[in-house]
Amino acid sequence: MEPILKIDKIEKYYGSRSSLTKAIDNLSFSVEKGEFVAIMGASGSGKTTLLNCISTIDRVTSGHIYVGGEDITKLKGSSLNRFRREELGFIFQDFNLLDTLTAYENIALALSIQNVKVKEIDARIKKAAEELDIKNVLNKYPYQMSGGQKQRVASARAIITNPKLVLADEPTGALDSKSAKMLLERFNHLNAALDATILMVTHDAFTASYAKRVIFIKDGKIFHEIEKGSDSRKEFFDKIIDVVTLLGGDLNDAL
Repeated sequence: MEPILKIDKIEKYYGSRSSLTKAIDNLSFSVEKGEFVAIMGASGSGKTTLLNCISTIDRVTSGHIYVGGEDITKLKGSSLNRFRREELGFIFQDFNLLDTLTAYENIALALSIQNVKVKEIDARIKKAAEELDIKNVLNKYPYQMSGGQKQRVASARAIITNPKLVLADEPTGALDSKSAKMLLERFNHLNAALDATILMVTHDAFTASYAKRVIFIKDGKIFHEIEKGSDSRKEFFDKIIDVVTLLGGDLNDAL
């Protein structure tokens, strides 16, 4: 069975010929349908560059990225726009909600762009609101919501189009611990109940412990990888901390 995401020997360089920086170094891994994978690494490790390349915000220097069997490194123009619109969901650290729209309208916008019928939009929003526990804020504007509510609205917007892959960039970075825990529990629910495939970049071990697999990146390469398996979240958290300790000073900001 074809994995939802396949990273095949990608490299990414920045700078000029006289001053080149290799942000990603011959990196390969895959994510199966229904997986919840976290990417961890210190600042400058390449994790954000990796996410930017998968989301097509940035382009790889060499190698290939496949989403649903499609080589997205070759997409241009309308094909690239279609991929971003239909195949990908993106959850940002700073929410990226439109201040002049209600929560309902922010979520509906993703479906309106796809010309989904109004009746279906309403049904899908109500279902997503139920899954993410945001029914009580659908008619509120972003300034009327807490950080946790805004992030859950942003999550609803990301999943509402049923994308092949949901990318989350430090989704708990702007949240207090209670809101972060609630959001991560919702992620687990979306992953288990809706079979959503989630790839999450985080520097936080507690956040990563909610995933089923954690890939650690150092200097643009995979340093280590661990799976949750039958472990409890606490046991998995302890294993994550063990790897962070192995990395020493390079991942001090991951705690």
